Amino acid sequence: MKLNLIVKDLGLDKSFDDREITYITDNSAKVCDGCIFICIEGRRFDGHTKAAEALANGAAAVVVQKDLGLENQILVENTRSAYAKICAAFYGHPEREIKIIGVTGTNGKTTSCFILKSILDKLGYKTGLLGTVKNIVGDKEYPAALTTPDCYELFGLFREMADCGCEYCVMEVSSQALDQRRVDGIRFDAAIFTNLTRDHLDYHGSFENYKAAKHMLFENSDLAILNMDDESAEEMTEGTDCRTVTFSVNNDRCDYSAKNIRNSASGVKYELVSNNNIGRVKFAVPGNFSVYNSMGAAVCLVELGMDFKTVLDAAAECTGVPGRMEVVPTDTPYTVLIDYAHTPDGLENVLSTVREITDGKVIVVFGCGGDRDKTKRPIMGEIAVKMADVAVITSDNPRSEDPESIIEDITAGIGRYGAKVIVDSDRTGAIEKALETAKEGDIVVLAGKGQETYQILASGKIHYDEREVVAKILSEKAAENK
Repeated sequence: MKLNLIVKDLGLDKSFDDREITYITDNSAKVCDGCIFICIEGRRFDGHTKAAEALANGAAAVVVQKDLGLENQILVENTRSAYAKICAAFYGHPEREIKIIGVTGTNGKTTSCFILKSILDKLGYKTGLLGTVKNIVGDKEYPAALTTPDCYELFGLFREMADCGCEYCVMEVSSQALDQRRVDGIRFDAAIFTNLTRDHLDYHGSFENYKAAKHMLFENSDLAILNMDDESAEEMTEGTDCRTVTFSVNNDRCDYSAKNIRNSASGVKYELVSNNNIGRVKFAVPGNFSVYNSMGAAVCLVELGMDFKTVLDAAAECTGVPGRMEVVPTDTPYTVLIDYAHTPDGLENVLSTVREITDGKVIVVFGCGGDRDKTKRPIMGEIAVKMADVAVITSDNPRSEDPESIIEDITAGIGRYGAKVIVDSDRTGAIEKALETAKEGDIVVLAGKGQETYQILASGKIHYDEREVVAKILSEKAAENK
């Protein structure tokens, strides 16, 4: 696409040297001949300092929000927003060719998206998925570096979806992506709000800022599906023009409610009730959070015009999600579960569910990420010792922080509760101690890593898959006992 066509798409009148655009980037190290370089003003680095160098290195234009007096600078109010809109134009606006469902909230985004995709697939709609675990386009799968991709990758994936015949895309929309305007210019056909609890305060600075970022999704959606059992739900659509539909486990006055919830090790069952319909829902992952995730997905699709009973029947065929209450094959008298729970609310949800489905002990292995919100660390420590019989405190992506210091922050919240506490900053050692502690009928929960197959240490990222770690520990133990 020619440069002036892109500029016109931004609503600007000015003309430039009309070169063919080859690439768009906000990374100065990736500047190439014929690209557009987007100057992003970040917390640690300002891309405007590389604008002149980018032009000298062959960039066709630089997009700035400060007048640098450069030839072929495109001056805009907000370069982050312009980045998304330029990428959309570059790829021919594929976001207008598919129906897009966004899911936002602290917990439940990944599971909700997998449920949505599973139901849509079973109903015969070709569907793409963008999220934390992976990105799916037709029959192809791509690794996911971010919950919501960078603008250039995002609109490239939309283009691929549209070209291969996808009718829908379901996507996780993170608060950082919203704040960084990565989805600007997209009009969502529907948006689901799952819940809002403390997370990412290291980035947003306050809970109010975090909430305001989530609100941005509903400013650009036609339909809002809100979990009204969360106290922030009503605020999500304040001042917006989107149609709002509510669901609840506790409030009969909502548009949809769940009744007769039955929880077991094999999953959840309940009746989904609205003014016009009542139907039975079965979902293969246990826990009250599974009720909310499956409700939100089912309600969304029904409100988009799909048949109520057909949607619920398709939901019953959904299987689990990688890294979410995932059972690790062990051939042991106890059970090992992997879950992504890395927030206070997430950890509490998982441990309360596990407590309901076992008569044995609950053993949890968890840590907190380094260079992230420190305020949640003692809260998670308190939850672990309150709800588990054994809490093994360890590392979880410590990054540049000292793992022992992170553990000290966690143990500050323990107080005088009954759980046995074991501390081992080496995650493999911690998992080994948890497995050694487990007896018949117990459940070991490895919390925090979920689908991740890496650890981020001060020295960098290393391969680390807890499924492999568990298998190796048990294999070595079996060899010792021969």
